[in-house]
Amino acid sequence: MSIFVDESTKVVYQGLTGSQGRYYGLLNRDYGTNVVAGTNPKKAGTDVDGIPIFASVADAVAETGANASCIFIPAPGVKSAVMEAAEGGVEFIVCITEGVPAHDEAWFFNKLKRDFPNVQLLGPNCPGIISPGKCNIGITAGHIAKAGGPVGIVSRSGTLTYQALYELKLQDIGVTTCVGIGGDPVPGTSFIDCLERFEADPETKAVMMIGEIGGSAEEEAADYIASKMTKPVVSYVAGVTAPAGKKMGHAGAIVSGGKGTAQGKMEALRNAGVLVGQNPTEAGELMVGIVREHGWS
Repeated sequence: MSIFVDESTKVVYQGLTGSQGRYYGLLNRDYGTNVVAGTNPKKAGTDVDGIPIFASVADAVAETGANASCIFIPAPGVKSAVMEAAEGGVEFIVCITEGVPAHDEAWFFNKLKRDFPNVQLLGPNCPGIISPGKCNIGITAGHIAKAGGPVGIVSRSGTLTYQALYELKLQDIGVTTCVGIGGDPVPGTSFIDCLERFEADPETKAVMMIGEIGGSAEEEAADYIASKMTKPVVSYVAGVTAPAGKKMGHAGAIVSGGKGTAQGKMEALRNAGVLVGQNPTEAGELMVGIVREHGWS
């Protein structure tokens, strides 16, 4: 099985009429994703290459049965877009937009947890999610992912998400679902959210987790793995050579006071029984070894 999304997922694109929303929305549709609608209050009643445009997410849900949204709205409008999606009735929101103010992220993260507990937000500032052969929401190139399992992937890094997919495809190993959670300070979906889903998914036999410097998400995931996970986990943590006190790449990747270092995260994961690669290729090789050893591919 896949987690969060599959071939039955119906997606409305908030921002489909913009250049990036149109490009990726149509690319996702060409992949096989069930893109059923777009939104733009000024262009309601029109279409984008046959995809109808509605004034609001609520209108799109009422007319098409959409149950997921993908946000390609500029950063200042993301707070409103997230709430429009939740209030409009979708259960899974993917926010690709980068540069969303941390204050806004914290506000809608807590608002969703309090008032919309059944809504799962992925992002902001993430590549999205792909269940190969079933559904691709976001900016991940579909051709680098092989369908058929048995590996689940969750990653904070966009680029390394792609490399993990491709490393496995080169070895003819498929993926159930690959989730790019993003690296902002307040992500809507955590490592633990994904690990919990992968642990419960009978078709996911092993998990690859890609972390990076900054924050404590990897250490928290290590605690969860040690106490709750029965499936093997392979990990890579980016940023071994990053200097302390420097922001590396984005807002979530900052190391201060000796906390959030790659070495500390790697040690915590090893102590939890995770196989940790020194680079992305080695992590891929470790996963290949597990899959081959168990005859899963």
